[in-house]
Amino acid sequence: MQNKIVIDASAVLALLNRESGFEIVEKHLGNSIISSVNFSEVLTVAYREIFETEEERAEGLKLIKNTFTHIIEFDAEQAVIAASLDAVTKKCGLSLGDRACLALAKSKNLPVLTADKVWQDLTLDIKVQLIR
Repeated sequence: MQNKIVIDASAVLALLNRESGFEIVEKHLGNSIISSVNFSEVLTVAYREIFETEEERAEGLKLIKNTFTHIIEFDAEQAVIAASLDAVTKKCGLSLGDRACLALAKSKNLPVLTADKVWQDLTLDIKVQLIR
């Protein structure tokens, strides 16, 4: 896991929508990993807002899967970490998906890449890199 970074759904969506900071996400694609929970979040939003037809969804899924080849299954260890983060992250309104991303980062001792500015206010032992 040398030089890897955990990528949050918000960063992936910024890339897909070519929003501010997408270039930073692009730069990290080769060394990024993503939680299966965040992968599902990305697909949910893409299916709802970006890909309108079944054909577009199928092509979009193929594109996203080919882009993110290191999809890490959300396991029992990460579930325990995510649950333990609830008390610390509740004040910032983080979702289960956010905590799943942070749990993966914590379990692998890796930094996390996100577009969610509120993450910089967290007092966790996880390095947070913002894309904007």
